[in-house]
Amino acid sequence: MDTLEPSAIAARIAELRREHRALDERIDQLAANPVDELEAKRLKRRKLQIKDCIARLESMLIPDQPA
Repeated sequence: MDTLEPSAIAARIAELRREHRALDERIDQLAANPVDELEAKRLKRRKLQIKDCIARLESMLIPDQPA
């Protein structure tokens, strides 16, 4: 990310969560009609990447604590 503003990070997290939910819905649709397994695998991989990215961004919002 270019900016490390908490508001920008929070906005990006919200955007990624929306994309994550959309992928989840699409994966459920594909599961109901298993025509394209390759697409389902790609969507699942992307969903995991988004989840990891959300976790990294959320950790950036947590202030560092002195030891």
